[in-house]
Amino acid sequence: MEELKLQLKKQIIEALNLLDITPDDIDNAAPLFNEGLGLDSIDALEIVMILDKNYGIKFADKEQSKLALKSIDTLAEYVSAHRTK
Repeated sequence: MEELKLQLKKQIIEALNLLDITPDDIDNAAPLFNEGLGLDSIDALEIVMILDKNYGIKFADKEQSKLALKSIDTLAEYVSAHRTK
């Protein structure tokens, strides 16, 4: 699971061009949006595209995606349980 979390962090940093951030800077339990990493709705779309492309994950509804995208921890759990690639 730790390897998946690191992989997700690297993919997010690269896709969102977070040049000043390293995977170590991202707390696994911290929120990705607003007060945590400070991502916004455009960033959420990028992350959803990463999940689709790299893991074959498509969200059924907005509520499901909100729960999965809370933090690196929740994202890794969701990917682990739902990945098709």
